[in-house]
Amino acid sequence: MVGDRTSGAVPLLALHGGPGSTHNYFEPLEQLADRRPIVLYDQIGCGNSDRPTDIEWTADVFRDEVEAVRDQLQLERIHLLGTSWGGMLALEHVLAGATGICSLILSSTLASIDEWAQEQRRLLRELGLEAVAADDPDHERVVQLHSDAHFYRGPKPRTELERMYAERNLDVYHAMQGADEWTVTGALRGWDVRGRLDEIDVPTLVIRGRYDMSTDKIAATLVNGIRNAREVVLEKSSHTPVLEETDAYLATIEDFIRENEPRRSRP
Repeated sequence: MVGDRTSGAVPLLALHGGPGSTHNYFEPLEQLADRRPIVLYDQIGCGNSDRPTDIEWTADVFRDEVEAVRDQLQLERIHLLGTSWGGMLALEHVLAGATGICSLILSSTLASIDEWAQEQRRLLRELGLEAVAADDPDHERVVQLHSDAHFYRGPKPRTELERMYAERNLDVYHAMQGADEWTVTGALRGWDVRGRLDEIDVPTLVIRGRYDMSTDKIAATLVNGIRNAREVVLEKSSHTPVLEETDAYLATIEDFIRENEPRRSRP
């Protein structure tokens, strides 16, 4: 956590992607700490967190962890941001009946894993690629080309991403997701909250990049399903706009948060 807990401003809790990645690429969010506390953490199984080997990886494990983090840090009220898998986790938290959420920011994320996988296969076809199996000699090349086009399009190397790659846990990713973004064989297989989006009664921002893995179709499912959801598309970004267009991303996030800050808490 960075920032002043005594400022009275509602903290921003950010949930990173993966599953099995780390908080490192969210580090630009710390630039907002002069206005409110910013809470970042590595989810269980990766980065600086414990890496249990005797655990059945499910969405419940991570949803319980969000609740534990809030309880431990006494985060009674929060602005909640989740990116990619972290956005799925944010949706899980809200739909589980979480209270004290002043605003919800869904960054480059989804409401249906099947819709997601189908769209990744479409993006591959647009790149002239095929969705090859994990044991195919061409698999690593296909994954890299998909990533270059739709995950991060900025200058390389990027320190935040290098640290994330070094500290992530692919075992968690494989157990939860599968071999890649278009092959879902793990615990998230069949994950779908499209039919429950209308239960969300929290001010919601859907933000993504123009070249994002979270495509027009995927984002439209969220925007049309959540009452009064707002969408912002950053034109030079893909799946990591927090790194690709940092200033625009942070300004959009902060403006939305301030708009939905409880009046007596506004910094």
